[in-house]
Amino acid sequence: MNQIFLLLLQDCQLLLQLITQASLLVLSKPLKPYLLLLLSLLRELFQTCKLLRLDLINSILLKQVDESICKFAKKGLTPSQIGVILRDSHGIPQVKSVTGNKILRILKAHGLAPEIPEDLYHLIKKAVAIRKHLERNGKYKDSKFRLILVESRIHRLARYYKKTKKLPPVWKYEFTTASTLVA
Repeated sequence: MNQIFLLLLQDCQLLLQLITQASLLVLSKPLKPYLLLLLSLLRELFQTCKLLRLDLINSILLKQVDESICKFAKKGLTPSQIGVILRDSHGIPQVKSVTGNKILRILKAHGLAPEIPEDLYHLIKKAVAIRKHLERNGKYKDSKFRLILVESRIHRLARYYKKTKKLPPVWKYEFTTASTLVA
């Protein structure tokens, strides 16, 4: 118990040093999740009190949030999963309010954005699952109908994303290659 308290005390002392320093910050290691929560709470507190330099707290928080977003993206998480983790574990309810950018824009800036949009990805994943179900249960008529509906949604979304240039103009959904897109 004493060791945990000493570690927490050291981390809080490090945090106070970072906040009170006027020089440019270069952090050697990422902050722990509870320190990120503490930083965001301090930011809200000092916005109302105007006691400490908000720009310093914002720069620390911005750098830590960017690093954690990139770390989660490299693990293969989608932007919505990253947002849920940041909300639940790190105490950051809205990434845009902290960084000024949405998660997907941060990922695009670092070159880590997914090739196809997330909603289209999940529809393709659903179509692959329905098709596998149909291979096992060929006479199941409702699955055939649902597959037609899902693939229709995929084609409509693909047409929209081609128009808005989020997908290349030659991209086309084919059920033969759909399982490789999802895997």
